[in-house]
Amino acid sequence: MMIFGYARVSTQEQNLEMQLDALNKYGCERIFREKMTGTKKERPQLEEMMKLLRKGDKIVIYKLDRIGRSTKHLIELSETLEKMGVELVSIVDNLDTSTAMGRFYFRVMASLAELERDIISERTKDGLSSARARGRKGGRPKVPEKKLKLALKMYQSKHYSISEIVTATGISQATLYRNL
Repeated sequence: MMIFGYARVSTQEQNLEMQLDALNKYGCERIFREKMTGTKKERPQLEEMMKLLRKGDKIVIYKLDRIGRSTKHLIELSETLEKMGVELVSIVDNLDTSTAMGRFYFRVMASLAELERDIISERTKDGLSSARARGRKGGRPKVPEKKLKLALKMYQSKHYSISEIVTATGISQATLYRNL
């Protein structure tokens, strides 16, 4: 029997340390780390871990939303693990699928986690709509036309490097190339 850990954060800027500390404390022998959004279907580290699992193994996660993309995905994953004879433990959710109550609780918590994500998404959309109604557009600020024309003129003169143009005008390289 092997105890695998799986830790995931949604962006490169986020830190895995808290999850790793909890997984190490639990006694995970091998920990798979991932830095990508949970909504993506392809998660190479999760897939790699799934290939290594054998009957009697255990997967430990910090929280349910770290491993599943949706309630449906979590339930499918739970059923796959059950067929393989692999247990799932969620530290924060105090969940262990080796018991009947653990399996029931898993399904309830998966549903609640999805509900929470949906509510956050709805609030975000409502907030954006409200801001738009008050005249706020959001997004990146427009590059002043004057600066853009100057940058294009500098480029066409062939006397300046891209970095000199970017420094002089304050517009980004990407903006310059997009407008060429």
